[in-house]
Amino acid sequence: MDYIIKKIIGLRIFGDTEGKMNLSVQDIGGKLLIVPNFTLYGSCAKGMRPSFIASGSVSEAEKKYNRFIEKLKDTDVPFETGQFQADMKVSLLNDGPVTLLLDSEKVF
Repeated sequence: MDYIIKKIIGLRIFGDTEGKMNLSVQDIGGKLLIVPNFTLYGSCAKGMRPSFIASGSVSEAEKKYNRFIEKLKDTDVPFETGQFQADMKVSLLNDGPVTLLLDSEKVF
């Protein structure tokens, strides 16, 4: 969890004056939106229906989400949170050329 938080707030993914991805959320004075989303752990490796067999329990997921939020409070990056187990409608403008995956187990 500490590794992922450090990565999220330090990853240089925002453009500098030359348009290069060289600035972090801290550098630009940005904010984070932390949304609990269990479906991120769904697997589509086999067949045509997503599998959530490898997912943890709801109660464990909520504990991890709350622990993540508490640890994020120790940083100086402002953030907002979603509500655990809510059907949330989130609007965003995905403004960027890439999608990045972070892996705390460093498998990929």
